[in-house]
Amino acid sequence: MQALNHSTTTFLLMGLPGLEKMYIWLSIPLCAMYMVAVAGNSLILWVVKSETVLHQPMYYFLSMLAMTDLGLSFSTLPTMLTTYLLGQQEVKMNACLAQLFFIHTFSVMESSVLLSMAFDRFVAICNPLRYTTILPSPRVAGLGFAIVVRSVGLHLPAPIMLKKLPYCHIGQLSHSYCLHPDVMKLACVDTHVNSAYGLFVVLFTLGMDSMFIVASYVLILHAVLTIASKAERLKALNTCVSHICAVLLFYTPMIGLSMIHRFGKQASPFIRVLLSYLHFLMPPMLNPIVYTIKTKQIRQKIFHFFQSHGARMRVG
Repeated sequence: MQALNHSTTTFLLMGLPGLEKMYIWLSIPLCAMYMVAVAGNSLILWVVKSETVLHQPMYYFLSMLAMTDLGLSFSTLPTMLTTYLLGQQEVKMNACLAQLFFIHTFSVMESSVLLSMAFDRFVAICNPLRYTTILPSPRVAGLGFAIVVRSVGLHLPAPIMLKKLPYCHIGQLSHSYCLHPDVMKLACVDTHVNSAYGLFVVLFTLGMDSMFIVASYVLILHAVLTIASKAERLKALNTCVSHICAVLLFYTPMIGLSMIHRFGKQASPFIRVLLSYLHFLMPPMLNPIVYTIKTKQIRQKIFHFFQSHGARMRVG
């Protein structure tokens, strides 16, 4: 079969299978989720920037998480809304490759930021007297730069390698956004090299990060159990609740997808797509909500903002 020219190669996106007649209605909650994600993470960034009391490592990492969540939201937004709201399912190859690069890059950035936040909690609980010495602002900035370099550097080859593959027909993707495994399987040549590289990146990033996060909490739990006072133990653990929620929101759907791909070959495509949506859409929406609920300073600043804004509207 003759391969298509790259400039004319087009892929077809797909929403939730079996609900095609409801796409226009599904676009309403999707738009709401994106609005909450953008507004929530923007508020987090504004509060951390404006409140000098929050200028410390824990909240710098929270700002990184908010920026990553914004990037992830804006990466999936264009094709999801065109698929559900406009019914436009075609996407050109170059646009598809650019999207998958940003989606996977921001996903690994989020994993790296969660690992950095786990290290922050480990230092704060296990070595509190040296907290500011171990994590000064320049070192936090250096960690942020390393996260960007690692994520971009590891994912830059993926779209380049996919660009060189021949595609024999207009292919049907499994989601309403482009992902590396989805695009790769539409090539009409052997893709073992691309598959091996993708597996290496996943193991080196998400796999390693998750193991180090678990190791951090094992050490944190060990340190907390040595504290004599029950009240102090609960206080120490309470500082980790928001981060644990963020980790579970990010990794649980991903683990579910991995289990389905490994053991659930007959699983419904609807479940696969739904888990993918949970993995990419829920953390950006729920992370700012969790941190607002659990962080007094952020909660108070946002409350005062809306209170003063409402007062100005009443006066006007």
